[in-house]
Amino acid sequence: MSETNSYTPPKVWTWNKANGGRFANINRPIAGPTHDKDLPVGRHPFQLYSLASPNGVKVTVLLEELLAAGHAGAEYDAWLINIGEGDQFGSGFVAVNPNSKIPALMDLSGPEPIRVFESGAILMHLAEKFGAFLPTAPGPRAETLSWLMWQMGSAPFLGGGFGHFYAYAPFKIEYAIDRYSMEVKRQLDVLDRRLADNEYLAGKDYTIADMAVWPWYGTLVQGGVYNDSATFLSVHEYKNVLRWVAQIGARPAVKRGRMVNRTFGDPAEQLHERHEASDFDTKTQDKVAAAT
Repeated sequence: MSETNSYTPPKVWTWNKANGGRFANINRPIAGPTHDKDLPVGRHPFQLYSLASPNGVKVTVLLEELLAAGHAGAEYDAWLINIGEGDQFGSGFVAVNPNSKIPALMDLSGPEPIRVFESGAILMHLAEKFGAFLPTAPGPRAETLSWLMWQMGSAPFLGGGFGHFYAYAPFKIEYAIDRYSMEVKRQLDVLDRRLADNEYLAGKDYTIADMAVWPWYGTLVQGGVYNDSATFLSVHEYKNVLRWVAQIGARPAVKRGRMVNRTFGDPAEQLHERHEASDFDTKTQDKVAAAT
């Protein structure tokens, strides 16, 4: 292995604003708001503040699946949080999520507003509220929650580890890319082995575990993230994962969910904000463009 960086850590680390590569303008070592900005509030019981990154897609997929299953009380407004412009550091957003990460949810369906942050917590909150996509029997429930927590623990190695060093770091570090490539391939093998004998991650039923894992690993194996990473990682080896990815991706609610708060890729697959089911027919951004 070649040595590409002779960096020696200082005794005390200090923040260098110029460092950090592609995301240097939004990364900082302190919490809290950087500016005052109230969040908009629509008329539906659930107010979602998000972006169509994998963590955001988890929640919009669940909300669309709940509506498709007949849970009319799951109607929601999805407001765009542009993390590239620092919207997540506005005072209103920080009040909902002190960690300044998308997604964040306000549940206005009861007598008192409830804030929910972290995508896994939002999935559990909604699934339990509507009694859907989370089994109640002890064994299947434990299996579902185990795979949900697996995703929450594994995805940082995929995104912040492999994705960052392979696609976004200001220079390539062989050790880092090798380390995280090995880990991501191990994770894909974990999924592939599980899906060899099970239709879905928790078994025979489609659950919030699938909704949590699919946006991350489905996007990866479909070649939709981190440049040519699908080829680099030889994702064609994971036949069971590919079957599962295609099966879930074909669901109408999933197709709708992945469009919400999406600001990149094919314009026909973008819905910057979602306030009514009809917005999928006439996209919000098209309405805005027509009015200006």
